[in-house]
Amino acid sequence: MNIAQLLTPDATYCNAAAVSKKRVLEFVSSFLARHASCIDADALYQALLERERLGSTGIGEGIAIPHCRLPGCDRITGVLLKLEQPVDFDAVDNVPVDLVFALVVPDEQNDEHLQTLAAIAALLEDPEVRSQLRRCGSDEDLYRRAVASA
Repeated sequence: MNIAQLLTPDATYCNAAAVSKKRVLEFVSSFLARHASCIDADALYQALLERERLGSTGIGEGIAIPHCRLPGCDRITGVLLKLEQPVDFDAVDNVPVDLVFALVVPDEQNDEHLQTLAAIAALLEDPEVRSQLRRCGSDEDLYRRAVASA
């Protein structure tokens, strides 16, 4: 799935306040539950925590891509956050995370899950894209720059 198909203006949040990895995951869970009727915030939070127990989704360079498959979810859903302050995410390079692209995928869409993760990682591995996203000052700006870069 193309990032431009996944991301919407309502699914971007600039300067999200969070003080820890768990608070980021709580924020993502409640945010996505408000924007997708098929998502239960508590079930999503538990699924994201379980995924983090397998290994951090902090991929380095201040980026995290928390993701999971969720029973009952009827479509791939994502959110892009720029955090107000970087947080420790147990990333592979030990750099605190300030850009988070969270992804929730229906249980049966394994191939789509992997393809979408790969597209997100490819987008965010570009240093210029990361720099542009970090300079954003509004939700709208964050959305426009992310989609334009995809």
